Amino acid sequence: QVQLVESGGGLVQAGGSLRLSCVASGNIFTSNVMGWYRQAPGSQRELVATITNGFAITYGDSAKGRFTISRDNAKNTVYLQMNSLKPEDTAAYYCNWKNLYNTRLAYWGQGTQVTVSS
Repeated sequence: QVQLVESGGGLVQAGGSLRLSCVASGNIFTSNVMGWYRQAPGSQRELVATITNGFAITYGDSAKGRFTISRDNAKNTVYLQMNSLKPEDTAAYYCNWKNLYNTRLAYWGQGTQVTVSS
C-alpha cells in the first residue's frame, strides 16, 4: 500500500504561482507513474500531468504550457509548479501513484485545495 501526502495548496491571485508537492511512502515499486489530477465542484476529475520514474511526462490540456511536473526519485516526491494561474484553475488537486506493471496498484492522496481569485 502507498500513502500520498500532498501540500502546497492555498489561495492565490490570478497570475500568481503555487508549487504543489506530494510525498509517497509505503510499498513503492521502482517502476511507477506519479501525477496530478484536479476536480472542481460539479466537474469531472481531469488529468493535469503525469511523470514516470524514468521522467516520461504527459500533460493534460489544462496545463496549457503554464505548469511543470517534476519528481525526485530519491525523495519519492512529485512536484507541480503552477504559473500564470487563472480562476479556472480553482479545484481540488489530487496526487496519484500507479504501479507501471500492475494497474491494480493505484492510490490517491487526500487532495489539496487551490483557489485562484480574480
